[in-house]
Amino acid sequence: MEEFRYCEILKTNICVTNMQETIEYLKTHLEELRGKYICVSNVHTTVIAYEDEGYREIQNKAVMALPDGAPLSKYSREHGFPDASRVTGPDLMLELFALSEEMGYRHFFYGSTQKTLDDMSVMMEQKYPKMQIAGMYSPPFRKMTLEEDAEAVRMINETKPDFIWVGLGAPKQEIWMSEHQGKVNGVMLGVGAGFDYVAGYIKRAPLWMQKLSMEWFYRLLQDPTRLWKRYVVTNAKFMYWMHKEKRQR
Repeated sequence: MEEFRYCEILKTNICVTNMQETIEYLKTHLEELRGKYICVSNVHTTVIAYEDEGYREIQNKAVMALPDGAPLSKYSREHGFPDASRVTGPDLMLELFALSEEMGYRHFFYGSTQKTLDDMSVMMEQKYPKMQIAGMYSPPFRKMTLEEDAEAVRMINETKPDFIWVGLGAPKQEIWMSEHQGKVNGVMLGVGAGFDYVAGYIKRAPLWMQKLSMEWFYRLLQDPTRLWKRYVVTNAKFMYWMHKEKRQR
């Protein structure tokens, strides 16, 4: 397969691309991508990867680590890649859903709660009536037994999916995809809260906030109790590590 360009950010290789290039790559290389995984990376995952070598290896072994977070694409533009652009998980999902009505792609959704999956299904049937939902599965909120995991893999493969959307949250979803590389027959994409966006639980930030790299703040306002520590602490760590790396160059 052809190679994408990468920009190293805190030791993680973030793909330099845009939505159109990413979609075209998936269309052209779908058969070669089966059994492999794609990470949708942001400040949160990049900080985790910087502090955890094992998780960093998972990120860097992905086919692509897409720049979901605006600070990542901004950094790439400032360091030799002026055409670098964001490819967010929710936007990628919607683009592929629309394309699937024409191409006949089959989609499997792994993660979140059964209620979220049910609400997603309703939303997708309304907006993309010709899209093929191969299957959905909400795994238990505990470590699965080997037998349970093998049964889940069998169920996924029996549905013959092209795309397997994994919504377990980071870093759990990336670890799951890495552990199941070569075991499932579709291409895996870890999209974090993407299921909640599709189900209509979370609203996207206004475009002006997205352009100012403030989408994290908009999300924080929607769910401050759960997200304040993640965003405040992680963003502070990101700025600290970036400053330290800059001084060491």
